[in-house]
Amino acid sequence: MKELINRYVWIVDVLNRYGRLTREDINDLWRKSPLSNGDPMPARTFYHYRRAIEENFQLEIACDASGHYYIDETESNANPMVTNWLLESYSVNNAIKGSSIPHDRVSVEDVPSAREFLPLVLAAIGDRHKLSFTYAGFSKSRPEKDIRFLPCFVKRYKQRWYMIGIREQSGDVRTYALDRVSQMSVVNEEFEMPQLKPETFFENLIGITASKADVRTVKIMTTPIQAKYFRALPFHHTQQEALHDQYSIFTYRLKLNYELVHEILSYGDALKVLAPRELQLMVQTQLENTLKMYENPDLIPRQ
Repeated sequence: MKELINRYVWIVDVLNRYGRLTREDINDLWRKSPLSNGDPMPARTFYHYRRAIEENFQLEIACDASGHYYIDETESNANPMVTNWLLESYSVNNAIKGSSIPHDRVSVEDVPSAREFLPLVLAAIGDRHKLSFTYAGFSKSRPEKDIRFLPCFVKRYKQRWYMIGIREQSGDVRTYALDRVSQMSVVNEEFEMPQLKPETFFENLIGITASKADVRTVKIMTTPIQAKYFRALPFHHTQQEALHDQYSIFTYRLKLNYELVHEILSYGDALKVLAPRELQLMVQTQLENTLKMYENPDLIPRQ
């Protein structure tokens, strides 16, 4: 099965990189691939893979009047961010397998394992079934047992997998890290999927913590060098830039939360919060507490 998925990803990756290709073009590239062992891809096999790609990735591979195949984004139902992540993961894996580079020369960030529960969560979301589990939150002295949860979607953030949904006992929107979960089981009870979707949940959010706060206009001043990084990889999708001679001012529409403050602090003196005043004070308080701790050797990190 793994070998088949690698072949599906190879086809999608080739069409993404080269655009429209004929069957002959695809076959020529296939023969050069380490997956082929130099053998051609029969037409029947290609059409079988094409159907499998549509079923597994929700990507429509169309053929135009001149016999060129391409990915028809207008007919595809896939989430582009998820598709890109899958393609990148498999493409890198295939590239490493097909090269002479030693595996210890490729370094990736470790991700706490979610393999035990992620398939279960995804299946529960697809079937609209409730979950029951125990959760050992870092801020709790003991694990919470028998949490009943209506899972709505998952997200990978800073190398950890999270599930977001409704806690049945309270009706609140909650976020749970899968690496802190234990004793998870699917409850044989269906639920009506709430109007809770990733695109709206994260619309004005940095991080994964649910917030009922109002959306604010956030202004950040950066050095010219840091501005280049923000242009290449925006801090948030609402980003707008006002370019000045000695600095740039970036404007965002965001909710103020813990993750936003700590993300700002991670850039050190490369940026400065201009507005709102509330966010300035949140950042300033964190900096003052940190400075006090270093000025007084007897102080220890706060909760």
